[in-house]
Amino acid sequence: MPSGPPAEPPEELTSPLAYEGVWRFTAPALEASVPQARHAVRDLLAEQCVPVAAAIMDGLLLIVSELVTNAVRHAALLSPQIAVQVALGANWLRVAVEDDHPYRPKALEADQGDLGGRGLWLVKTLTAEVGGTCGVEHTRNGGKAIWAELPLTPPATSPPLLR
Repeated sequence: MPSGPPAEPPEELTSPLAYEGVWRFTAPALEASVPQARHAVRDLLAEQCVPVAAAIMDGLLLIVSELVTNAVRHAALLSPQIAVQVALGANWLRVAVEDDHPYRPKALEADQGDLGGRGLWLVKTLTAEVGGTCGVEHTRNGGKAIWAELPLTPPATSPPLLR
């Protein structure tokens, strides 16, 4: 029986993939920041050559729009700037929108006649449909970060994100 140091795993199992990392950008808490944030996330994923499935991308971009819209509508008074963070792992991605408002929102189902109020509920639904998770965390400055973590490819049993 040979003795010696244990065998090292192959480098491809221990080295981060080229697209793994964390990116953060800020934007003013204005309506114009909603499409800008959505485009910035889409462009970042394309530039990093992230192998994200089309169905995940569609849901992700809707989640970014909803989270930035909520920050603009509900936190702008106390948070003139918002931050968007994208973290990428080998098989997952996480997007978070941070503001300086201390209120932690709850996802509410809205009635059919309601014109708004479904943003976080939609984020939770889209995330759950692909086996992801979402939540709200306090930030060091007393604000909050609302995040959604999604797989890069949907599970085999997952229904389509957008109906």
